[in-house]
Amino acid sequence: MQNPTQSKWLTFGLTILSALGRLVPHAPNVTPLGGSCLFAGSRISGLWAYLLPLAVMIATDPFVGGYTWGSPVIYACFMVNVWIGRRMLRNESGITPVRVGTAAFLCSLQFFVLTNLALWVAAVVQHNPIYSATLSGLITCYTLAIPFWGRTLAGDLLYSGALFGLYELLRRRIPASRPVTA
Repeated sequence: MQNPTQSKWLTFGLTILSALGRLVPHAPNVTPLGGSCLFAGSRISGLWAYLLPLAVMIATDPFVGGYTWGSPVIYACFMVNVWIGRRMLRNESGITPVRVGTAAFLCSLQFFVLTNLALWVAAVVQHNPIYSATLSGLITCYTLAIPFWGRTLAGDLLYSGALFGLYELLRRRIPASRPVTA
């Protein structure tokens, strides 16, 4: 497929479809959303790379548990995924399985670090006894979250690989549209 318009619609379609995949029953934290945001950052230009996944998240959140105090933090983390995609996977020649895997790992890691830091801060501010307002409390928060990070990492690696691989497969299989001559 050499037509930029076809490539754009394929990219938008895969991003939306994969982000909507969060509505399908799945194991906790194993969703296509992280990979979808990484893919959008890599393939969609301008603000659309950020707006498209964000709009899908806002639209689907009521169906997957609703909005919480943590929603803005979660949205921000997924926007970091878009940014990682823009920085690490933007040019065609630089997209390799190793780079996609590395980017997916970084996406999962930043999500783990930032969301659990926010959880700990919220617990401390609300005087919730689950975590103490000490370094030990923060370490406990991160330690208890490790199993969730493992599932997030598995989902990000799986879905990132699937999205980038499917895009390349479809890009090569869909013939370029030819102008009609009269």
